[in-house]
Amino acid sequence: MKEIAFSNFWYWMILMAVVCYFIGCLNFAVFISRARHKDVHKIGSGNPGSMNVSREFGLKVGFLNFLLDACKGGVPALVTYFIFRGYVFEDTQILVSDFTRYFCGVFVILGHIYPVTMKFKGGKGIACTLGLFAFCLPCEQVWFIPIAIAGYLLIVAYIALTEWGSMGSLIGVAGFSIWQGMIFFLRYQEDLTSGWVVWLFMLLIAINFLTWFAHRKNLVRLFSGEEHRTSVKKLSKGKRGMKNM
Repeated sequence: MKEIAFSNFWYWMILMAVVCYFIGCLNFAVFISRARHKDVHKIGSGNPGSMNVSREFGLKVGFLNFLLDACKGGVPALVTYFIFRGYVFEDTQILVSDFTRYFCGVFVILGHIYPVTMKFKGGKGIACTLGLFAFCLPCEQVWFIPIAIAGYLLIVAYIALTEWGSMGSLIGVAGFSIWQGMIFFLRYQEDLTSGWVVWLFMLLIAINFLTWFAHRKNLVRLFSGEEHRTSVKKLSKGKRGMKNM
């Protein structure tokens, strides 16, 4: 492993933050709705995200939107993983790639939720966040891939059974965060007081804060019993199916 000093790394952090933020600003829900001659902000909930796209155009189109947003969250992190995976921070055994992938993820999510290109009114970041974990966790071990897929299926099953889309998504984000956090804890248990390890956990907390805060209105409606149900069956029928909800 090669060591890298912060003095030779800080400008990479600034570059990654700026690039990833603007990648996050690319909203595929807006592109898809425009391709269908509609404005995603003026249909359904007005939220430029996969769920609203599913309600308007059907589950297949919504799933495409989800995949694109998931890749938006995961690909930048994966690129930095391969760039920095042979490095550790100076005088530590902390992998630089552990830091960069979630550092990039935070800024992609920030760009998605608060895009300067849409007056800081974007989506809620779930697809980006789940995509981030789906790309980052298999970096640990290839056999994490089927576990990650199983995690996705459990999220879908929860939403299908309870029809609580926002809560199912947030539980999924929290679950993946705990999984990654446990890996970091076991990997760096002898260096838990290291500033870089602290930052790793702070990044995971930041990811959860951003997504949960973006869903604050959903949570208020959920706890007050006013949250709209998310029927996977009716989503598959698109707008016509949603009229009966």
